[in-house]
Amino acid sequence: MVFPIAGGNESKGYEISNSLRFNDDDSPYLSWTPSTSPDNSDKFTISVWIKLGNIGVNNEKIYDTGGSDDNNRFALQFQGTSHRLMTSNNGGVSMITSPLLRDPSAWYHIVAAIDSQNATVNDRHIIYVNGTRAELDTNSLSSINQVGALTNGVAQYIGRNGASNSVNFDGYMTEFHMVDGSQLAPTSFGEFDDNGVWIPIKYTGTYGTNGFYLEFKQTGTSQNSSGIGADTSGNDNHFAVTNLAATDVTEDTCTNNFVTLNPITPVVTHTLSEGNCKSTNSSGTHGGTTATINLPTSGKWYWEVKIEAESSDKGQGVGIGNQIYRSASDWGNYPSMVIYLSDGTKQNESGYASYGNAHNADDIIGVAYNADDQELTFYHNNSSQGTIPTSEMDGEIDFDNVSIIVFGRNVTQSFNFGNPPYSISSGNTDGKYGNFEYAPPSGYYALCTKRLAEFG
Repeated sequence: MVFPIAGGNESKGYEISNSLRFNDDDSPYLSWTPSTSPDNSDKFTISVWIKLGNIGVNNEKIYDTGGSDDNNRFALQFQGTSHRLMTSNNGGVSMITSPLLRDPSAWYHIVAAIDSQNATVNDRHIIYVNGTRAELDTNSLSSINQVGALTNGVAQYIGRNGASNSVNFDGYMTEFHMVDGSQLAPTSFGEFDDNGVWIPIKYTGTYGTNGFYLEFKQTGTSQNSSGIGADTSGNDNHFAVTNLAATDVTEDTCTNNFVTLNPITPVVTHTLSEGNCKSTNSSGTHGGTTATINLPTSGKWYWEVKIEAESSDKGQGVGIGNQIYRSASDWGNYPSMVIYLSDGTKQNESGYASYGNAHNADDIIGVAYNADDQELTFYHNNSSQGTIPTSEMDGEIDFDNVSIIVFGRNVTQSFNFGNPPYSISSGNTDGKYGNFEYAPPSGYYALCTKRLAEFG
């Protein structure tokens, strides 16, 4: 089964402004323990939009309950490293879907509609992805089996295993609904637009006693209405925050999808983290990767790169190109790219040339790509290093197939496409979208689907 790719399309007026970024290396999660009995612990609906970070991480948990007591356990998670969705309850596998969710550039809408007492066995656990009921690879729901979710005194977790702080989710979540006492269809939360793409709509139903709605609009770390885990359903079932910070609240959502780095592109020695916005290469081997989309052939585009750490040689840099280094043997072959290197030189297929200031840890490199005129300008802490004209790039770059390049050895770079994985001291938009350290040049825009639809 092929699901329509969601995110970044016109949403008929319903816009989602924020998401929460989970970096599994930090063991992040949200938690809340009900103090009242639910309307029905065996009947509920989870609706959430997710965008993947790491691909192939083992058993990532989206939602889990309970702890070592398997009598009050329910989980919605990925199965193994396959990225099939799975439900489990009372410690055992309930069902596994057939489709693989492995596109790091897409937002997926997941609905888990649960009624463990349903007389129809196959309707006890239903999973929908982007409005379509998922076919099953495994179904163990052969008998009525109570779930026990949302039970008084049983902890609820988002982004971690209920029994231990492990198999944490990696990626982005937004629009997390839990409806206590109802098994709902996905049409309560979304609809197909005129192009057949599944998009979110505003949920107008009730939540039941122990239901909740997390919008991730707040940035505090307390368990209250100002916290990241604030419940805006009206129930005030606020979640406690663990290993999450204000920088994890982003503008990257299913109605305005931001570019990230691509974990599927062949990567040599580079490790991606922070929602695929941070790249680390701690070895002496050159490597690189690209972004989740190619740069448009029209328009003007801006992004920033914070140098977190780099070695003193010129073996690392920031730029654009058509290829990446896939192995150490590629070094010296000069793939088609233009790079601003750490020693202040620029590199292209022809070799090295003087360019600008050397850059070091904590420097912010701004990149302004003018696709209309095929020009490239790098900024060192907001100071232009000079425009590289078409005449210097023509023959080096295939402008119909150009991407952002992550390149280097012994280097850590954090990429800000408008959704920074680090603290911003000032805060600038492209006029409407994004959060940048420095103001983008006039007429340059963030790499998000709203701007790509306008100017790309």
